Amino acid sequence: MKNELFTAIREDDTQKVKAILAENPSLVSEKDQRGSTPLLLATYYGFQNTTEAILQHPQDIDAQDASGNTALMGVCFKGFKNLASLLIEKGANIDKTNFNGATALIFAATFAHSKIVSLLVEHGADVSIKDDRGNTALLHAKMQGAKTIIELLENASA
Repeated sequence: MKNELFTAIREDDTQKVKAILAENPSLVSEKDQRGSTPLLLATYYGFQNTTEAILQHPQDIDAQDASGNTALMGVCFKGFKNLASLLIEKGANIDKTNFNGATALIFAATFAHSKIVSLLVEHGADVSIKDDRGNTALLHAKMQGAKTIIELLENASA
C-alpha cells in the first residue's frame, strides 16, 4: 500500500492518493527510499491538488527528508510560490533549518526566487539566520548578484 501511495503521488493521481489515504491515513507519515514523506514528494514535483489532498490528513508539516529539507524548503528551492503560500498558511515553520543550516529563505535567495523571498519576509522569516558556512540569505543573494532580492533583504533587516 505504501508503494502504491508513492507511485500515485509521482503520477499526480490525486484521486488515488485520496483513496489510499482514506483507507490508511497513517501512510501520510511514511517515508520512501529517499526519506521523503508523501507531502515532501508531492511538493517536490509541484503537484498542487495532490499536495492539498495530502494536507487534509494530520501530519508533521515540517518533516525532513534524508538531507534535513522540509516541504517548504523544497518549494522555495524549486520556485513554487503557490505551494510555499499554502504550506505557510498550513503552519510550516519558516525558519526551520536543514542539516546544513539552510532555511527556506536561504534557498529562495540562492535560487533567485524573488517573489518567494518577498512572501517569506512578509511572513516574518528571520533574515539573520546563517547556514553552516556562515552565510545569510542576503549573502547568498549577493553571491548570485540578485539585485531585487538584495534590496528586499536589506530592507527587511533595516
